[in-house]
Amino acid sequence: MLRKIIAIDEEKCNGCGLCAAACHEGAIQMADGKARLLREEICDGLGDCLPACPTGAIRFEEREAPAYDAGAVRAAREERGRAAALPAGEAPPCGCPGTSSRRIERLSVPEAEEALASRLSQWPVQIKLVPVNAPYFRGADLLVAADCTAYACGGFHHRFMKNRITLIGCPKLDEGDYADKLTAILTENDIRSLTVVRMEVPCCGGIEHAAKTALRRSGRFIPWQVRTVSTDGRVLND
Repeated sequence: MLRKIIAIDEEKCNGCGLCAAACHEGAIQMADGKARLLREEICDGLGDCLPACPTGAIRFEEREAPAYDAGAVRAAREERGRAAALPAGEAPPCGCPGTSSRRIERLSVPEAEEALASRLSQWPVQIKLVPVNAPYFRGADLLVAADCTAYACGGFHHRFMKNRITLIGCPKLDEGDYADKLTAILTENDIRSLTVVRMEVPCCGGIEHAAKTALRRSGRFIPWQVRTVSTDGRVLND
């Protein structure tokens, strides 16, 4: 059938794997160091991969391609979920090793060192890179934070990241909207609560807006809150 689908210019592709990580369906895979559309039947033609590509190697085109197969998409997502459960440090069979999803187990630390201990409990942390169906989302308390907040707010790990799954992003510098990805995470996982931490600057409102939009679209009724950090590091709405 004739339909809109993506095309990848291999000469422009630098092999970073970001498009493969951004493809919710798993239609794009890495082969011989290049991104390739290996499964046309699960490419929905919406182009979530386009803003992830740093070299502009991906474009839309209208051509003959297999019809979109929702059943094959579900099967591909299940396979990606199994890949996300790989042991710590083991890279998936394709894509960038830096996007390999894993849970980080933390040992208890002496009380005197607790404020300095890392509270990161999973990898990756970038909203655009995290797999929608990663096992660590099950029953999780979710933190969605503007990336500047951790630099501005002293004790950010202990105060906000402790016992939460952390996702970060910058709505000013990242292309596209986080709302679709966050909606999928909230819809497809048993998220227990949502905390949004943003900076006081106006451009940071994009991450708050995306989280609220995702909550509304998902139809989930869970506890949620928004905390705002000033540019000098104070939490303004304690």
